[in-house]
Amino acid sequence: MQNFKVWLAKHLARFFGAKKTRSHHNADANQSAAFYADVSLQTFKTVVYYIIGVAGVLFCLGLGLLTGYFAAIIDDTPVPTRAALSTTLHNVSQSSSLYFANDVKLSNVKTDLVRQNVDLNQMTPWVTKALVATEDSDFYQHHGVVPKAVVRAVFSDLTGVGSQTGGSTLTQQVVKMQFLSSETTFKRKAVEMMLALRLDHFFSKGEILQAYLNTATLGRNNKGQNIAGVQAAAEGLFGKTAKTLTLPEAAFIAGLPQSPSVYTPYTQSGALKKDLSAGVERQKTVLFRMYRANMLSKTEYNNAKNYDITKDFLPTGKATQSSQEYSYVYNMVNSEATVILAQQLAKEDGHSKAELNNDSSLNQQYTEQATELLTTKGYRVHSTINKQVYDAMQTVVNENKYSFGQTYTSTQINPETGDTEVVQSPVQNGSVLLDNATGAILGFVGGVDGGINHTYTTRSPGSTIKPLLVYGPAVENKLIGTQTMIADFKTNFKNNYNVTDFGGQIQNRFIPAKEALAESYNIPAVNLYQKLRETVNVKPYIDKMGITTLTKNDYSQLGLALGGTDYGVTVQEQASAFSTFARGGTHTDAYVIDAILDPAGNAVYKHKGKTTRVFSPSTSYIMSNMLKGVVTDGTASSLNYQLNFNTDNLIGKTGTSNEYKDIWFIGSTPGVTLASWMGYDNADGRSYNLNESASETNLAYWAKLANASYKLLPNQFKLGSTMERPAGVKSVSVNKQTGQKPGNVTVDGSTYTVNGDSVTGLYNDWEPGVTTANFGIGGTTANYHAFWSRYYGGYYTDATQNYGLVTTEASAVGTAG
Repeated sequence: MQNFKVWLAKHLARFFGAKKTRSHHNADANQSAAFYADVSLQTFKTVVYYIIGVAGVLFCLGLGLLTGYFAAIIDDTPVPTRAALSTTLHNVSQSSSLYFANDVKLSNVKTDLVRQNVDLNQMTPWVTKALVATEDSDFYQHHGVVPKAVVRAVFSDLTGVGSQTGGSTLTQQVVKMQFLSSETTFKRKAVEMMLALRLDHFFSKGEILQAYLNTATLGRNNKGQNIAGVQAAAEGLFGKTAKTLTLPEAAFIAGLPQSPSVYTPYTQSGALKKDLSAGVERQKTVLFRMYRANMLSKTEYNNAKNYDITKDFLPTGKATQSSQEYSYVYNMVNSEATVILAQQLAKEDGHSKAELNNDSSLNQQYTEQATELLTTKGYRVHSTINKQVYDAMQTVVNENKYSFGQTYTSTQINPETGDTEVVQSPVQNGSVLLDNATGAILGFVGGVDGGINHTYTTRSPGSTIKPLLVYGPAVENKLIGTQTMIADFKTNFKNNYNVTDFGGQIQNRFIPAKEALAESYNIPAVNLYQKLRETVNVKPYIDKMGITTLTKNDYSQLGLALGGTDYGVTVQEQASAFSTFARGGTHTDAYVIDAILDPAGNAVYKHKGKTTRVFSPSTSYIMSNMLKGVVTDGTASSLNYQLNFNTDNLIGKTGTSNEYKDIWFIGSTPGVTLASWMGYDNADGRSYNLNESASETNLAYWAKLANASYKLLPNQFKLGSTMERPAGVKSVSVNKQTGQKPGNVTVDGSTYTVNGDSVTGLYNDWEPGVTTANFGIGGTTANYHAFWSRYYGGYYTDATQNYGLVTTEASAVGTAG
């Protein structure tokens, strides 16, 4: 130290300007220099200690902040036990299971992902060496997470720079594949690190490697199927087991995880890519890293590098196709579960349901993530479909499909092969049975002889839309009661819209609203809709009942009152909307997914119904009374002798679109709603129509579906339940001819007394007034003159003589019965 002080003194003396010339003060100068050296050294040491101290404090502070930061963002994340970790770690990418109601197994989720799990000792050591050298050279030294990656992740989150910087360890990649979704939020990254640390603590390096090598996606095989895991890759690329892979083959497989779609040698069809250079170059990179890590001798490295790996690839093969039992149920449940999970993932990332629906690329992104979850996470998807009811409904459709109508035969050119194909076009059916209280779909018929699911296809609703769009809102807004008179005369509506009743008929009289709905007369419906639109916006009613397919143009047309639409409505939505009346005026959407559980039984999703008030209880009660008339006296009266149960509390509505393209019946008991649609697919420009008796055919078929369902679920129908009459429903005695109270009326300057037969009408918290000359909705002055002339037996004109005489028009819109 003393020598260092002398050396430092000399240099400091020189630094502070000591003269080069000698003087008699040399001794004093040396002493002064030594003093300065000692002071400077002490100062230097103090500064160094201070810097070290500050650095230590900052390090501790940073470590504390870092720890706190991570703790804060994963605060609401439960810490899994060793048992829970073990279950997921060793349950490698299990496909989810789908269930009917009551925990009855339907199927596993289909996937083209080929995987076969094997133990680590069934893999060649070359694979593990190649993987570690390439993906995580410090795998055997770290404890699941590399500290610098943590710092980098925090920096990225705080600054927004480099949010996807990579650097995950093999342990973290196992967590990502087995425990978490593929979202890229920082919270997921933090949870990933936490789980990686726990995995490394509880499990051996060999167990973690085995999980990775059984889980990693590795491109496609020679059949075009997606493959995961070393065994599937060995079989699908080289036709051998993971144990017998050579060094070049093992290196090629180990290079795939970084970018499987780029490095895989096969296309989606199973054909070899024309350019295999990307995968080959990646293999050489893997071999070099093995050599650099002293895992290979120079000779082994050179021999493997120079080996032509492409000659080992298998020729194109063909995948076997398996038929799916219960395909309609499988597709419905799988599709609905995918939508639910996609919406959940999008919501977690701050995207609304509307954004997801309106942005196709965003929708595709989250749909792919949801599909990944269903094919890899081992979820249990529980549906509402009762297997016994579903089976019974399939039996009914299969036994009756040949009575639905003619099956047409045509030919078409297959665009892929150019061959001429024969196409069979039978009458199709879509039916839905749902629980009124919850909206749960209990059973359905997707179609005849396979094909698309007709519960989801959009078709003209015909007259089944009348109670939802016209009569319900009219009762709600106190425009009509059951006995309000509506005109049914030949009328030229706005924009030259001409309409008749079913079959081209015109009743030529004023008709009570209840009868007009029961008999499904079209002209009264259009008259009422035209009057309603003057003061009421009907769209909110339709929206609240869950119908989503009507367009702005639809609402601008009077023909919507008869089911005239641009696209139509689905059977499921129409059934759900109709159940509103049986529910007392509230609506809840139909649903088919009750719950989605993870392998440990935790709820990933649980259905929570939302109830929306559409109509008042009084309106619902009055509409149920009117719709009961459809079954007792109206267009569905044949059901009274076809059903095996009491129809006292059955309400319903028939529907027929123009030219018999679509036939409907929707019926509700207090407990369930059953909707049935019939028609042809009419794909590729075809235009087949049903025959005139199709409505009765559909009613008979509906009755058989209802009988079969009632036999299995009698309590679900709740036939003994009666809707309690709300206080707002008023019973009013009115004149049977005018629908208003008896009294004096002035017609053409003369005053008459109106009395005669009376009838009781139901009204939503209002009462009709005393009869007026123009007592009804719709109708011209001539129509009212004809009525009063006939009523009092006065002078007769042609109109008077024809009052109440049914006539038939040759051409007009008139098949929406």
